[in-house]
Amino acid sequence: MVIAEESGLMFTSAAAILYPTVLVAEDSQDTRRMLKRAFELKGYRVFEAEDGQQALDVARRYRPSLMVIDLNMPVLDGLEAVKNFRQLEGDREHVPIIAITAYDVYGMEEAALEVGCNVYLSKPLDLEEFDRALKSLGFIV
Repeated sequence: MVIAEESGLMFTSAAAILYPTVLVAEDSQDTRRMLKRAFELKGYRVFEAEDGQQALDVARRYRPSLMVIDLNMPVLDGLEAVKNFRQLEGDREHVPIIAITAYDVYGMEEAALEVGCNVYLSKPLDLEEFDRALKSLGFIV
């Protein structure tokens, strides 16, 4: 089964296991770079998106092993992007999703979990807490 095609290279499901892919969807370039670097140091391949619509498009095309998505982004917010992605997944196995936000207001965590996020973290990100979240989802840190 082909997971992604990039620069003429085909990645099979075996490659996805050996080199898991992560979609980092974050409108802050600094946060996106930090997360990308952290995942790359752990051996993950990283796709990036800077708004919710890009996140949905990349997730639909490449079906990453994990998504980290900011809930407050332009064009399409993270909640709507996750909701739409979960609808696209249907009955297939769900991609784990970590929601991150600087707007940790009452009800936001419940809303994130309701649309299909597996983990909710507030910014600024605590990297130890982030690693615990990854471990809880079965990812190597």
